[in-house]
Amino acid sequence: MITDVSSEMVTAVLPLYLVAGLGLSPLGFGLLDGVYNGFSALVRLLGGHVADRGGGRHKTVACLGYGISALCKPLLLLAHSLTPIGLVLAADRTGKGLRTAPRDALISLSSTPESRGRAFGVHRAMDTAGALLGPLVAFWILRLTVDGYDAVFTVSFCVAAVGVLVLVLFVPGGHAAPPADDGPRPTLRGALGLLRERDLRRIALCALLLGLATVSDSFVYLLLQRRLGVPDRWFALLPLGTAAAFLLLAVPAGRLADRVGRWRIFLAGHGALLAAYALLLTSWHGSALPYAVLVLHGAFYAATDGVLMAAASDSVPEALRSSGLALVQTGQALARFACSLAFGALWTVWGDRAALTASALALTGCAAFSFTLRPKGTA
Repeated sequence: MITDVSSEMVTAVLPLYLVAGLGLSPLGFGLLDGVYNGFSALVRLLGGHVADRGGGRHKTVACLGYGISALCKPLLLLAHSLTPIGLVLAADRTGKGLRTAPRDALISLSSTPESRGRAFGVHRAMDTAGALLGPLVAFWILRLTVDGYDAVFTVSFCVAAVGVLVLVLFVPGGHAAPPADDGPRPTLRGALGLLRERDLRRIALCALLLGLATVSDSFVYLLLQRRLGVPDRWFALLPLGTAAAFLLLAVPAGRLADRVGRWRIFLAGHGALLAAYALLLTSWHGSALPYAVLVLHGAFYAATDGVLMAAASDSVPEALRSSGLALVQTGQALARFACSLAFGALWTVWGDRAALTASALALTGCAAFSFTLRPKGTA
């Protein structure tokens, strides 16, 4: 939660800082946003593999990842053009890539299969509480300071440093059970060999396909700003709607997934995202539009983020839990990286409406295919 306060402070102001402050085109922003959300895919497998070695170094690798991301925050003060900003964001996402799979493995190994959806839901709720506070802090700083962006980046670093200290001092380490004599070993070959398992392969493929049609959060907020003419000073508050819905729905969605089937809830979440796209494409300009879009956006994350990891955990042995989750996360992150690039290019060439229409059609097709390809034993 503490770390997410820091991260979301930056995420809340970054689109406006890059597009309005530095004058980047939608294509340039799409490239940077793709780096910000997709570069971590290149190191997630490494982070998952290292965490599984030696019976489970999940906490150590997670601490390293959180530390790298924290150190990147003050570097944004020195970056004022596309290349250096891209390098800083790439380093920040490297830290995220290292920590994500070990963190989720810690949650998975600390919960039972019957309660795993709820466990991930509780984590996502705490995570989203930070996402709710982060934009509020950023908004407050922008209103009180003259050089607002630099102040946001500085405070973000201080908060991130506190998060690392809390992780080091208070979070217990997680250790997987040693593999059986004939079980999988925590090697890179063993991790990649998990894709031979039918259920995990199908989960990874569906996550990848749906990620190809998942428009970045930042683009959703920019589309809302354009539709409604939201003043720049209020832009940092838009993520609060998504975060509030995510916070309220994460635990109920996780518990419902444990009860009625994780795959059903996962696909229903993408249905909520498709509804949000549809609202952005309509000619409706009512005052309720931003609330409806942001609630649906938050419902999408509540029904997919933790639920996907809970579903994947059921198909991965404990000895390779971190590596297996990293496989699924890597495919999804690479797909979302490609989506950011494609969406930014389509927006630049054809306009925002055409780009969103193409994404909505792609999401419809991918969701229908994923429904027919659901893993065996899931509902």
